Amino acid sequence: MISVVDYGLGNLGSILNMFRKINVPAQLVTTPEEILVADKILLPGVGAFDVAMQELARRELIEPLKHQALQARIPILGICLGMQLLGNGSEEGKLPGLGFIDARSHLFRFPVARHLKVPHMGWNFIYPEQDSPILAGLTEQQSRFYFVHSYHVVCADPQDNLAMTDYGGKFTSMVQRGNVIGAQFHPEKSHRFGMQLLRNFAGM
Repeated sequence: MISVVDYGLGNLGSILNMFRKINVPAQLVTTPEEILVADKILLPGVGAFDVAMQELARRELIEPLKHQALQARIPILGICLGMQLLGNGSEEGKLPGLGFIDARSHLFRFPVARHLKVPHMGWNFIYPEQDSPILAGLTEQQSRFYFVHSYHVVCADPQDNLAMTDYGGKFTSMVQRGNVIGAQFHPEKSHRFGMQLLRNFAGM
């Protein structure tokens, strides 16, 4: 059973619909008690970094998430803003993140002459930096996902980079440190590629 954290931010309906399509049981969880008994956790997120951390704190979900990530060491997947929350913080806000991965999020900045828009929005490829069960069946020629984001994660340790994407230069599009994984893109909007990734997560 996948426990999808409902803290008021995220494409919850789309995520649950995608799990239904791949016949994977999933449920919304809203309380510390539900998080502490979860087998696998998906942390979604759309919006501002500080607002997300404030909502997690207000609902008393931060400590249960830390327990499950760092002590119980169950599989945890953060997607979009949820991936950024796994790090130490973001240029977008002042609050600390969850700190599961030594990383910070930075705004895309490009020279005007590059004519690259922010946010980075649309389909793009990911290029794996290392092997991981969550990437099973996804090759460089096929791993195409839907992105919508203005900030990107920069890891202090390159070994935490699971996959990279090219947009005005390479940026980290997936992270992994042990049981904690992040995907900057939206698997729930990425058709068969997203289905495969979520199916892989369910099997971890």
